[in-house]
Amino acid sequence: MPSAVIQLNFDPSLRVGGQAVRWEILALAAVILLAMLVAALVAGRAPTQSADGRSLRRDDLLFIALGIVPGAVLGGRLTYVLIHLDYYLANPNSILDPSSGGLALTGAVVLGTLTGMYVARLLDAPVGRWLDLAAVALVMGLGLGKLSEVLGGSGQGVISGVSWATAYVGPGPWGVLGPGLPAHPAQVYEALGDALVLACILVLGQFGSFRAGDGRRFLVALGGWAIVRFIVVFSWRDAPVAGPLRAEQLLDLGLLLIVALFLVVIVQRPATIAEMASSNTSPTVPTGAPSSTAPREDAP
Repeated sequence: MPSAVIQLNFDPSLRVGGQAVRWEILALAAVILLAMLVAALVAGRAPTQSADGRSLRRDDLLFIALGIVPGAVLGGRLTYVLIHLDYYLANPNSILDPSSGGLALTGAVVLGTLTGMYVARLLDAPVGRWLDLAAVALVMGLGLGKLSEVLGGSGQGVISGVSWATAYVGPGPWGVLGPGLPAHPAQVYEALGDALVLACILVLGQFGSFRAGDGRRFLVALGGWAIVRFIVVFSWRDAPVAGPLRAEQLLDLGLLLIVALFLVVIVQRPATIAEMASSNTSPTVPTGAPSSTAPREDAP
């Protein structure tokens, strides 16, 4: 049996006054807070007016974040059930049982984004600009969130004898079966891939076409994350469902297709679908016709 070069031996819980809180949960909470602070910082440095005259209000961020939560929970749970459909068809009462299974990240990100966009629409906020401002916080949060799993032993990949394989030899409890067996640190792979996506997003942000506030920067971030996840899933322990592909990879391919379609729409049109739907666009004035913006004589 191969032995891991990297052996992790520590208590995965913080113990205070007879109470225990897992380091992984504390780290994840810190990541969420950090992502919110980064989004607020980026929003504070951005111009306050969008192309259609609507204001970018930093205090809207809290309401948008609250709007993301129910979509993320619902989307994550529905996707998890779909991935493990055979089990939940045999045990339908477990679908709504929070102690049975968990949440799937891809569904949480997608539906959470949609509900956040809906709240932004209700606030009459520039949806495309908020999406682009959230790109950095999203990728950073996803990457650091994956890295936090190292503190609980979650997200370990398939058993492997590579020199960088990791094993958890402490008493635990750990978030993986067979924690003492050396395995691919799949959670670290994804975090490193997300770091590359983040670097690309920061570079693209220097180009004018990715600073238009039309959502394309967010879509590129989402697509890059899906590509990283598709590659890393090959090291997961999940069983293939379609040739060599896992269920998560089919979801990633679907997400990539949606991202590509929306990017085509955005590139070919001057505004995102979300922006066009939420703006009150007046009819185009024919060439040669009097301008409707000319001052009226009875204007105060």
